[in-house]
Amino acid sequence: MKNEDKILNWAVELQSLAQAGLFYCQDKFDEQRFQRIREISAEMISLKSDLPLDKIKNLFLNESGYQTPKIATRAAIFENDKILLVQESDGRWVLPGGWCDVDQSPAENVIKEVFEEAGLNCKIEKVISVTDRAKHNKPDYVFGVTIIFFLCSKISGEFIPNIETIDSNYFSLDQIPNLAEEKSNSEQIKMCFDAYFSKNWITHFD
Repeated sequence: MKNEDKILNWAVELQSLAQAGLFYCQDKFDEQRFQRIREISAEMISLKSDLPLDKIKNLFLNESGYQTPKIATRAAIFENDKILLVQESDGRWVLPGGWCDVDQSPAENVIKEVFEEAGLNCKIEKVISVTDRAKHNKPDYVFGVTIIFFLCSKISGEFIPNIETIDSNYFSLDQIPNLAEEKSNSEQIKMCFDAYFSKNWITHFD
């Protein structure tokens, strides 16, 4: 691991420890110390990631309680042995999905995301994987993310351009377009194909 990556990882760990300390501490002086550690970690992350300090503070310093990973969901839907991808406004393609809303279970969330981004009603067939984003996707995020990939099947509907996506299409594995790799990369697309063609798929997990 590069020294720059180590420093960034240490800063993220310091932020997590400081956030937990703020949640559990009962002494006002300890609270001030943990708050300062949190601010220092945000400054370190900003320096090493080139992200503005205000953005780092908005990501971290507004949260409270014990820090846990954020949850994201992605749907793999197939038609004629091709996988559905949606095109985002920057031109790149991705499996439909996104952050899990606080009032939605992962299953409910992926169904909602498919409808919003691809215009389709779908049902879930199985869980393909439950993965730690940091082990599979780049660039690194300054918070943990668990991604749940679902194999889904289309019930009805059709694509309508919306505020999140501008197009959708089905692709074979050897025709995958330019991907939003930080959200779903070629390794993960291949995993979805493997799950689709497998009769006895066993859920992958990290």
